[in-house]
Amino acid sequence: MNGDCKNSLPEKGTGPTHLMKLSSYLLAVRPWTLSGSVMPTLLGCAIAYKYMPPSFVFSWIIVVFTLITVISVHCAGNVVNTYYDYIKGIDNRKSDDRILVDHILSKDEVVSLGAILYMIGCLGFVFLAMMSPAKMEHLALVYFGGLSSSFLYTGGIGLKYIALGDVLILIIFGPISVLFAYMSQTGSLEWANILYAIPLALNTEAILHSNNTRDLESDRKAGIVTLAILIGHTSSYILYAFLLFTPYIAFVVFAVRYSLWFLLPLITLPSAFRLEKQFRASDLMQNVPKQTAKLNLYFGFLYVLAVSLTDAQSLPFIH
Repeated sequence: MNGDCKNSLPEKGTGPTHLMKLSSYLLAVRPWTLSGSVMPTLLGCAIAYKYMPPSFVFSWIIVVFTLITVISVHCAGNVVNTYYDYIKGIDNRKSDDRILVDHILSKDEVVSLGAILYMIGCLGFVFLAMMSPAKMEHLALVYFGGLSSSFLYTGGIGLKYIALGDVLILIIFGPISVLFAYMSQTGSLEWANILYAIPLALNTEAILHSNNTRDLESDRKAGIVTLAILIGHTSSYILYAFLLFTPYIAFVVFAVRYSLWFLLPLITLPSAFRLEKQFRASDLMQNVPKQTAKLNLYFGFLYVLAVSLTDAQSLPFIH
C-alpha cells in the first residue's frame, strides 16, 4: 500500500499542475457565495428592462460587463477576507476556508489574486462606463463605493471584526448591486430600487449570519466582535429566522397586491424550513451557511423571474 501511495505522488520538484493551480484559485474566490452579488445585479437588470425609457435600448452587452465587474469585485473581496482572517489568526484547522490554513496557496499568491481581480473589476467598469448612458461620476460613485466596501469588510479598519460586517453586507449585496445594474442600463438613479433589493439583501445576510453564528466561539477566542457574539446563540437563531422568512411574507403581500408571479420564490419555502431546523440543532450547523447560499441562488433566480414575468404596469414602487 505504501508503495502504491508513493508512486501516485508527483515527483519532487515538479510542483502542482496548471489545472490544480487553477482549481486552487477557483476555490479561493469561494464561488458558492457569488449568488449574493449575481442575483441582485440580475434583479437590477430585470427592473431596468421593464422600465427602460423609450429613447434607450436594453443592452445585453452592458449586462455582461456589469456582471463581470460585480463578480470580480465580489471575488476580490472574498480573497481579501481569506487573507486578513488568516493574518489575524481567525482561520484555523476547523475553518471552512482552507486556502492559507492548508497552504494550498501562499500569502503572496492570495495577494496577487486579489489585486488581479480588482484590476479586472476596474477594467470592466471602464468598458461599462464607455457603453452606459449613465454619467461617469454617478456610475463611479456607486462602483467605487462597492469596491471600497468589499475591501474594508476585513481589510483596513476591518468592519467585520467590529460587528459592522452585517450592516455592510445588507448594503452591498442588495441596494448597491441593484442600483448599479439599473443605472448602467437606464442612466438614471432610481432610489425605489432599494425596496426591491430588501428581500434579496435579507436572504443574503442570512448566509453571513449563519456563518458567524456557527463560528461564534472561535471568533470570540480570536478576539473579534460579530453581531452573533453580541446577541448570543438564542437571539442569533431568532434573527436568522427573521432574515430567512421575512422575504416570503413580503412576496405574499406583493402577490396579493400586484401580481401572482411573486409567489414563485415560495417554491423554496420548504428548504427554508429545513435550514431553520438545522440552525436550531447545533450539531447540524456546519453546512448551514453553504446550504443557505444554495437557497439564496434559487430564491434569487425565482425572484428575478417573477419580476421579469410581471407586467410593468403591475410592478410596485417605480412608475
